[in-house]
Amino acid sequence: MHQPEGGTRRPLPCRQPIQAAGRLSVTASTLPAVNTGDLSWQTRNYGGLHPRKVDLLLEHGHLDLVIRAAEERGEWFCAERAAQELCRTGDFDRAIGVVEPFAALGWRPALWAKADVLLRAGRTDEALDLVRPDEEGRTSEYVCRDFAELLVRAGCVDEAVDLLVPHLGGRWIRSVLVEITEGQGRDERVLELIAPHTETARQALEESRWASNDEEVLALQARTLERMNRADEAIRVLGADIAEKRYGTQKTLTAYAELLSRHGRLDDLREMATGEHAHTVLGIFAGALRDCGRADEAETVMREAIAADGWVGYRAWLSAILLQDGRLDDAIAVAEPGFSWYDCSNLLARLVQTLLDRPEELLYLLDHPLTVPHHGHEEFQHWWRAFALAGLGRAEEALAVVETHPAPFSDPRLVRADLLNTAGHLAQAEAELRDLGTVAAREDLFEILVKQGRAAEAVTVHPMVAEQRAARAKTASVPLREDGYSTEPPFLRVVP
Repeated sequence: MHQPEGGTRRPLPCRQPIQAAGRLSVTASTLPAVNTGDLSWQTRNYGGLHPRKVDLLLEHGHLDLVIRAAEERGEWFCAERAAQELCRTGDFDRAIGVVEPFAALGWRPALWAKADVLLRAGRTDEALDLVRPDEEGRTSEYVCRDFAELLVRAGCVDEAVDLLVPHLGGRWIRSVLVEITEGQGRDERVLELIAPHTETARQALEESRWASNDEEVLALQARTLERMNRADEAIRVLGADIAEKRYGTQKTLTAYAELLSRHGRLDDLREMATGEHAHTVLGIFAGALRDCGRADEAETVMREAIAADGWVGYRAWLSAILLQDGRLDDAIAVAEPGFSWYDCSNLLARLVQTLLDRPEELLYLLDHPLTVPHHGHEEFQHWWRAFALAGLGRAEEALAVVETHPAPFSDPRLVRADLLNTAGHLAQAEAELRDLGTVAAREDLFEILVKQGRAAEAVTVHPMVAEQRAARAKTASVPLREDGYSTEPPFLRVVP
């Protein structure tokens, strides 16, 4: 058996195994040995009990069950969320107890989680000493970023700034510096520290608009000036950069437009939005008009832009706003020319995503005479229709869609159970998944059992991390169909 990375295995302490009834019972008499490689796999692949599933247990009041799952099954997401919940209620000793077995392995995320609990408990020195970087660690931007954030929370702002100074040649670290010092009374020092980088960026941009990858520092300078109540200066300085074309990407344009918007400079913003920067700025200008109570004017501005240009970005902005205002027919009419576009530009997909929790309106959209298949792929609409029908409780109609058009679905059996679940037919959905019995089916069964008040059974039935790893490894090695899906259950698409 392959030994994952992370060193020798060390068991975590366990209590009595979680017991539950049912044909898919998974007995865990002892906690599987866990090492840091196993835990890293969990976090990379959301293995074990997914954070959403842990949240579902907590929403139903099963904190003790979450803690037991962490202890008995080595479930990191359970330990992490349980510690957060215990901190919320002030039970810091118990929170430390939950993460301690994982931290004892020397696994970095667990050490940081423990430090977070210690800090919340007021044990500041212990928290900082636990994760304080050594000389080698101080050479890492990522380690210093994490520790600087912890230092600020501990009230050690100057130490945090000093820690980042050697790394300010990295543009993303400059962003971290600005973010962690907000509201900390260190803005003058931040300006001094980033000043050399702003001048370097301006000089490079004057030579060539594409010569510098560091232009974001210009927006950081403006942001710092703004929060020092020097907004006029921020607008003047960043505005000069725009006027002199000292920028290479849209980010700087957007930052300047948003700065103007926040300070009510609508005339300047209008001028900017009607010139060469219209595609980048017009939505910000229209949003500023709405914020001022001028929604009709904002709509007119965008409709005029659509009439003159027809750019899909204008249509996306206006259709989203119309949908937000409850004007579905108008939103459809505006977005319709973008229904046949590809990928992120497809406006039908954008409308659908907004309506996924509003099945009646989703079905109305799908049945609308202007609605055409998602860039020629009708299979998307089959899934959307089935989902909408199930959301309305019309389970038989939803299932009929899948039975009539099975090809688009990676595993129609899992989809059938999902639709029954969505329609509220929990017992039928449970029977479908129990009959299927795969790792994927048992993962889906979890939610259904929790909804039925059988949370302990849900945890017991859910596959262990080792089972999930084995199933995914098998999926990656099985033969593929021409469409890229595996030829064996669970019929997942394998991406190289």
